[in-house]
Amino acid sequence: MKSKTNSSILKILTHIFIIVLGVAMIYPIIWMVSSSFKPNNMIFSDTGLIPKSVTLTNYVSGWKGYAGVTFGRFFENSLVMCLVAIAANLASCSMAAYAFGRLKFSGKKFWFGIMMITLMLPAQVTLVPRYILFNMFGWVGTYLPIIIPKFLATDAFFVFLLVQFIRGLPKDLDEAAIIDGCGETGIYFRIILPLAIPALITTALFTFLWTWDDFFNQLLYLTKPETYTVSRALRTFVGDSGSVSNWGGALAMATLSMIPCFVLFFSLQKYFVQGIATSGIKG
Repeated sequence: MKSKTNSSILKILTHIFIIVLGVAMIYPIIWMVSSSFKPNNMIFSDTGLIPKSVTLTNYVSGWKGYAGVTFGRFFENSLVMCLVAIAANLASCSMAAYAFGRLKFSGKKFWFGIMMITLMLPAQVTLVPRYILFNMFGWVGTYLPIIIPKFLATDAFFVFLLVQFIRGLPKDLDEAAIIDGCGETGIYFRIILPLAIPALITTALFTFLWTWDDFFNQLLYLTKPETYTVSRALRTFVGDSGSVSNWGGALAMATLSMIPCFVLFFSLQKYFVQGIATSGIKG
């Protein structure tokens, strides 16, 4: 009886700890959304989560953008780049994963090991060589340095994720397809891709989130205001001295920038969890 009581107390304390931790993690987001509706002079003087005075001026001023380019253009740039990145990763990473997961070729284990090693390689190590290479190509100032590598299956995490999923699919399906006259290409398109939809959706979701939130590469390669994405454009609210002159506009646009991520994640949450869980269990 005593052990059951101790177990119940432990569960209650655990839940209280999780709730407190969750509130602490989400508080900055709630504060940001709330402050985006406050007048500029009350953002830091009024520390409450419920604004004493509500205004939409921050959204109006923030939407005007930078250098004559509105935030609507920045959102459009981000969306187009994310969609191209998703298509590129789905095509290249799924083909690479199919090769590693199903096909037999010389040096397969060696090349798979090399790919896994790249997961442990810090991005900063290749930063300078990549910039020099892309600058020689004349790509700096465009989206090409960010998008083109994704057509070459350079995101090893997604290749590994899809390999784990594909290895969990019964090989009897491949054999049955071969009997029906399917070749390797037919198996890939008719068997593997339809069954790997949860893992592909997980890949698409991660690609969108990472590309949308990517600040460093966009700061490095995008040099013209008309090419800026949302994350790059938010940097324009910071002055040369490092101070923010329009906190209201910055918080308002930061709030809007989160909406696509939240909508996409919660609408695809079921497939996301299924793709991660299946890849891990059957790997």
